[in-house]
Amino acid sequence: MRLALVLAMLSLTPSLALASPTPRPCPTEVGAGVGCFTARDTNGAHVLIARPERWNGALVVHTHGGPRLAPPAPDTSDEDLARFAETVREGYAWVATSRRREGFGVTNGAEDADNARRLYVEAFGRPRITLVHGQSWGGAVAAILIERFNEPGPDGRRPYDGALLTAGVLAGGTRAYDMRMDLRAAYQAVCGTHPAPGEPAYHLGLGLPPGASLPPAELRNRFNACTGAHRPAAERTPEQARALADLAAATGIAPGSLFAALSWATYLFQDIATHLTEGRPAFGNAGVRYRGTSDDDGFNARVPRFAADPAAVARLAADSDPTGRIAIPVLSMHAIRDETVYVESQRVYRDTVAAAGNAERLVQVFTDESAHSKISPPHYPALFEALRRWVENGVRPEVAALAQLCEAARATYPGQCRFVPGYEPPPWEARVRPRGR
Repeated sequence: MRLALVLAMLSLTPSLALASPTPRPCPTEVGAGVGCFTARDTNGAHVLIARPERWNGALVVHTHGGPRLAPPAPDTSDEDLARFAETVREGYAWVATSRRREGFGVTNGAEDADNARRLYVEAFGRPRITLVHGQSWGGAVAAILIERFNEPGPDGRRPYDGALLTAGVLAGGTRAYDMRMDLRAAYQAVCGTHPAPGEPAYHLGLGLPPGASLPPAELRNRFNACTGAHRPAAERTPEQARALADLAAATGIAPGSLFAALSWATYLFQDIATHLTEGRPAFGNAGVRYRGTSDDDGFNARVPRFAADPAAVARLAADSDPTGRIAIPVLSMHAIRDETVYVESQRVYRDTVAAAGNAERLVQVFTDESAHSKISPPHYPALFEALRRWVENGVRPEVAALAQLCEAARATYPGQCRFVPGYEPPPWEARVRPRGR
């Protein structure tokens, strides 16, 4: 009787897709033996599906990095499937969403990802196991997805059986961008051109004032004029060299990553204030002490100070801070020298999961690399195989076993295996200026 009722309810549930998935060419990097399909969900997000002919019965729901600030398009997820083509070559079905809109919104992104999974199930049936793979900012999305969208259904099964988080933004939105707020303040102290003289002053935690615009090319021109970063070191003026060095020292951001960080602290901060925190700044640097500059006392005396709005911080935390309440196996991998998302974020996530009483459900591994968007290819088949075994057989991954799986994958995928046994990520405050939390 109960089963009949459930089936009747499902039959009345409207489809998540505006139309059934339609075949389309796969990205060329995927290779032969894989069929691709596209659909659009009822919120307007574009969904890309890939199904290998030799399917292993498992589905991977991919959550992309970013957050991307370009409007979603039908081909938004193509680069993700191409980048992680090992997934479908290993026999996993794959689905990803473009999301319904660009910008931040971690919980919104998690809902869109789950809609993509449900759309896949509507079209092709439920797989034997379902894994989520979160990459970079998608790691934050995946972490929220498995906390808030993974309750058991009427049959007792959870939608997601395991999670792989690679280079994940796992410190939570209220911490992950601290160093970028430091950069906005440091940039004003050193360069004073964002905002430029004559432009209205505003709380730098807003990125830009509501409704304001600043072309990225203009931001780059201002940055280059101050730091000479576009020139070889020998061609920079002493003032430019000092400015570049002081910005790096004050923030802990590598010189080569400073402009990218400044861009995120401009356009992403503006997106968060506009769409998430009702125009309030969620970031601040009140009480931060900066060290390592050419004149610490002088620098700290002139650096502008801003306090984050408590209501904005609470809203950002509700949207994007993990709680550690996980009910499934989670495997994470991070490059130790990643300059885009610091490896210290893994320490924050580990402590969060442990505080929630779920330490045994998390395994973290690390590689001796510096890449962020994609490390050596053989690592990924090894990670998925280890996670699948953990889900299906209860075998908790160990670094030695992962290294063996990775070496076996080198017969198919080029690259080295660089797992580091026993690595312990430092505390967040060892890398990022403390906020007195």
